[in-house]
Amino acid sequence: MFLKLFRKPKPTSERSRSDSAALLAAYRATGDLAILGELYEQHMELIYAVCFNYLRDEEEAKDAVMNLFEQLITDLRRHDVQQFGPWLHSVARNYCLMQLRKSQAHPTVALVNQAESDANGESTDEFTSDDTDLPELEEDLTRMEACLLMLPSEQQVCLTLFYLERKTYTEVAEQTGYDLKQVKSYLQNGRRNLKICMSRH
Repeated sequence: MFLKLFRKPKPTSERSRSDSAALLAAYRATGDLAILGELYEQHMELIYAVCFNYLRDEEEAKDAVMNLFEQLITDLRRHDVQQFGPWLHSVARNYCLMQLRKSQAHPTVALVNQAESDANGESTDEFTSDDTDLPELEEDLTRMEACLLMLPSEQQVCLTLFYLERKTYTEVAEQTGYDLKQVKSYLQNGRRNLKICMSRH
């Protein structure tokens, strides 16, 4: 099943949604893992994309996809799920957030923390391991994703490469064509603008 992980996603249709409902009902009635596998396979590309968006690591995202399948074995027998697709998306998102909470040094969390640090007048370009208010982490990550897309392209690219892909200043400069001074400036201004955007939302 997982060998099909990187196939191009197929567009969702009314038929696939009805098939999902039928497979869900069949699995709940029988507990047959082959049926669950067929059901999960219909949504696996999307779940991988969700997991990679949060975890920013290919292997971690693959592990998450497999772990989520194992979680569904029991969850779907306990919960009366009406809309499988949206419910699974929520489960995957919550799973990834739990993984982020377990590792405060994760680059996505580091970027949120760095934006907070800049807002408080601190200045550092190193990863921060300060504790994030865990109950607010999910909201912060959601706002950060939206705000990152609203930044000027230079700031967006530099923040993504430096924090989310863990590139060095030199690697960011080589990949973007900016000099080191520009990279540091885009990072500083990008973090400040990211914080301003997050505070407004």
